[in-house]
Amino acid sequence: MSVKTVGVLAVQGAFIEHRRRLEELGIRAVELRGAADARLELDGLVLPGGESTVQSKLLRELDMYEALEGALAAGMPVFGTCAGLILLAQRVENGSVSGVSGAAVTTSEVVVNGFATMPVTVVRNAYGRQLGSFHIDDGRFFPDDAGAGAGVTRAADAVEGLDASAAGDSTQTNAAVAEARHEGNRAGGETGAPASRNIPMTFIRAPHISHADEGVRVVAELPNGTSVAVRYENQIGATFHPELDDDLSIYELFARML
Repeated sequence: MSVKTVGVLAVQGAFIEHRRRLEELGIRAVELRGAADARLELDGLVLPGGESTVQSKLLRELDMYEALEGALAAGMPVFGTCAGLILLAQRVENGSVSGVSGAAVTTSEVVVNGFATMPVTVVRNAYGRQLGSFHIDDGRFFPDDAGAGAGVTRAADAVEGLDASAAGDSTQTNAAVAEARHEGNRAGGETGAPASRNIPMTFIRAPHISHADEGVRVVAELPNGTSVAVRYENQIGATFHPELDDDLSIYELFARML
């Protein structure tokens, strides 16, 4: 099997950690810093966390945007984390999630001119600013993502009352999500919840996936059922930072898409 080459956008943010995680899987990781880099032949692309507004601005100033946009339109697999997910989202909103305890409302109204290839709505800084960052060890990852999609959109809509600071303590939310998933499973002709395993998750000024259109499937979620990673066709978007933990589950999923 030939070694796959993945470009990691390296204009700003946590790109070095992504490169290291990819290399652990035997993938050749190339840092993309300018126009020539963006025009390399790549098997995939990683968009790291950081500042989505800064990254979208630099992509154009460094003459990288059109080349990468074309590659994504041609079907190149992409994995976006945090700000990277925001660059992929078709709809971006500012402000906190309704009902999130302690979340600060961002005053930023800067428009993010991203790639807009994934049919999801993402709320920026949904859990507040830096103080709203958190880590959990019992996030749920679905190894077989083909079985995790039913009821996704409804589940995402059902968790407006989540409290990120108490991610594992939301009985009412769990019940709502379970019901939504049950309904989705019935609609899809499936029975029971999809298999999952626990993985660590680190959230830093995390966005929230407030809505996902048809065809978007959940890859990972909080213990209370809040979607924190989704897949649409050959695109993965995560609100957390897997590059900061040792678990490679989501990278292995991405590697299978290359």
